[in-house]
Amino acid sequence: MSIVVTGATGALGRLVVEELLARVPAAEVAAVVRDGAKAADLAGRGVEIRIADYDSPESLAGAFRRGDRVLLISGNEVGRRTAQHSAVIDAAKAAGVSLLAYTGILGGPEADFELAAEHRATEQAVLDSGLPYTFLRNGWYHENYTGHLAGVLEHGAVVGSAGDGRVASAARADYAAAAAAVLTGEGHENTVYELSGDTAWSLAEYAAEVAAQSGRKVAYTEVPADAHLSILTGAGVPEGFAALLVDVDAAISRGRLAHTGGDLSRLIGRPTTPISAAISAALAG
Repeated sequence: MSIVVTGATGALGRLVVEELLARVPAAEVAAVVRDGAKAADLAGRGVEIRIADYDSPESLAGAFRRGDRVLLISGNEVGRRTAQHSAVIDAAKAAGVSLLAYTGILGGPEADFELAAEHRATEQAVLDSGLPYTFLRNGWYHENYTGHLAGVLEHGAVVGSAGDGRVASAARADYAAAAAAVLTGEGHENTVYELSGDTAWSLAEYAAEVAAQSGRKVAYTEVPADAHLSILTGAGVPEGFAALLVDVDAAISRGRLAHTGGDLSRLIGRPTTPISAAISAALAG
């Protein structure tokens, strides 16, 4: 039996593998990747590398073993993920894995925005498979915002259409620690965790914190949804993805990403990383 992480060389996957290696011997960890060369460092540390591709069901047939605990990290190709995830689920069921954990989105069936649709479909496919499962419904990542700080500082503005809506985000590393806790722990079968930061904040508060830490003039600029879409596409964001981002801001305005139930901090055994710490790290790095 191994603990298996799919998408193991991605931003979240690597953090999960690091968390696992801090908890269990490397020989108990397997990484499912498309490109073995990108996982050479993990192989050198004793992690088993299994080559498979979400888009290639025949390759997934060898990705899992009976009794494995598997983390299915959601793909990043919006519009293709339902089929990709279904292929992984089918392979996991055929292999007879003992647990399938899935990184979904905060709110699950109640998440009524477009980016959540494939996550809802995947959760249903997992339920239909009959496999023991854990749904790790991840909220927003700090990095979704701090990854764009250079542009914010350049223009002196955080631009959005979320109104006074609040975001209970957490660091990607926090979500990775929660996944590792589930994969190495007991009693998580057929359980749903709504994972989010301990504190929710508004985009205006985020802008104020960036200003305070950077010493620069930064403010939140609220724009209508259509103007927001034009700004994003004008900055080079593909129109389809830009529309998804504007739709997310509408969801934020409705409170869909503001949940602060505490599941994440309970799983990781510590408070979640505050947005102020993430801003500080981004400004320093």
